Amino acid sequence: MKSDICIYGGTSAGVITAVVAAGLGRSVILVEPGRHMGGMSSGGLGETDIGNKAAIGGMAREFYRRVGKVYGEAEAWKFEPHVAEKVFAELIAEANAGGEKIRVLLNHRVGEVEKVAGRIGRVELARVPSDDRNAPGAEEKLIEHVIVESAMYIDAGYEGDLMAPAKVGYTVGREASALHGESLNGIRAQTPKHQFIVPVDPYRKAGDPSSGLLPLIQEGDGGKPGDGDARVQAYNFRLCITQNRDNQIPIGPPAGYDPARYEILGRYFEALHAAGKPIGLGAFLKIDRMPGGKTDVNNNGPVSTDFIGMSWDYPNGDFATRARLWHAHLEYIQGLLHFMGTSDRAPDEFRMEMRSWGLCKDEFTDTGGWPHQMYVREARRMVGPYVVTQSVCEHKSTADDAIGLAAYNMDSHNCQRVVQGGVARNEGDVQVAPAAPYPIAYRAITPKKEECENLLVPVCLSASHIAYGSIRMEPVFMVLGQSAATAAHLALEKKSSVQDVDVAALQERLLKAGQILKWNAPGKR
Repeated sequence: MKSDICIYGGTSAGVITAVVAAGLGRSVILVEPGRHMGGMSSGGLGETDIGNKAAIGGMAREFYRRVGKVYGEAEAWKFEPHVAEKVFAELIAEANAGGEKIRVLLNHRVGEVEKVAGRIGRVELARVPSDDRNAPGAEEKLIEHVIVESAMYIDAGYEGDLMAPAKVGYTVGREASALHGESLNGIRAQTPKHQFIVPVDPYRKAGDPSSGLLPLIQEGDGGKPGDGDARVQAYNFRLCITQNRDNQIPIGPPAGYDPARYEILGRYFEALHAAGKPIGLGAFLKIDRMPGGKTDVNNNGPVSTDFIGMSWDYPNGDFATRARLWHAHLEYIQGLLHFMGTSDRAPDEFRMEMRSWGLCKDEFTDTGGWPHQMYVREARRMVGPYVVTQSVCEHKSTADDAIGLAAYNMDSHNCQRVVQGGVARNEGDVQVAPAAPYPIAYRAITPKKEECENLLVPVCLSASHIAYGSIRMEPVFMVLGQSAATAAHLALEKKSSVQDVDVAALQERLLKAGQILKWNAPGKR
């Protein structure tokens, strides 16, 4: 199977990359290990993290305009999951209207990657026949091995699963703050947000360290502030739930549910009550309203939908490990919501409000109302010839090879829950705004030339942990996907490596396509 460009990952970035490449006349193979297109944008993240809308242009902005048309608006940044998936499908269909320029391979995983003279020559794929990449034992049933041979490759997945077997250098976790001179990187000395606001005893037998730790708490004291580590910020699922009884699926407990697993939450309820603090559902779940009487539910507070400490093995895990962690995250959230709705340690009104919500019958219809995409906030990050760092976000340094802008907070969710001073504490959350929208360098999506000459990485790009926390937003991934597709096209035209693409020519093409590459005060761009 051959094409000009092979894109791995049917995320929002992957779809936009494919559509742009096809529009430039290139043949594309778009490979997705699951069975849905759109990644988090169609997987529950309807409350778009924007930073600044004025920094988003090109095909990314076109996506939000098309979503807006569904709702009779000029553009929409809040939407139902199925609407996003429908728009992505329409974009691919339109690109293929005059003949199949984009060949989509669902349920295909990357296997062996063969490199010749510093370039990816061929990639072996294997199909999962169960139609569920997270089904138990799916990794043992791979069939129909397919060989893809393309001139250019783009890794648009959240995990960097094409980049890694191509032997491109990457990192996982947090760099030490001293490495790039980043005050916000590394283990945190203070984590004030999404934190316990009253003391909670962390031991199985209250007051007795020898009894061991409660479930959902990690060993150790968290480490030395400023040091780097391999801990990864927490993942969750972005839930689409409703109070519309006619469109509800009841939220039941997982198999083998044990309320003792959520003892830390029960003790937190009791500690809040003893301290006279209010206990409302909104302090535990961030419930953002979407069209259709639906929501995008995110983590909020010290014990919520983030499965703190359970993301560490995911980035470098094999498919079996990831499937296990996917189910562990799902079961954790199912149990959490059931505990919130049934435990008599929560106030009556709290439980009643929790039980008023249910999953949506008309969303995620093939997964029982639960999202098909886990929110992998951060996995592998390429280490390329240019690393985006905190200083770039703060406008203390910049690059002249901009291919897009980012604007969101330097944002990390908690990385661990440990015992400090005899009480439970979360560690790792950071939320600091950048100085203003800032440029992302072309060099940040290219590997080092000696590592690979025909691969671009617009999602797991070269950025430090704290800078990636600002970049890792769906509109920005789409922007970088368009830029990667255009760069691949230019490299094919000139028969050059991706590192030798004429950046000025690339920027000219991007500007003509509506990308925004430089930030000035509104009205002066």
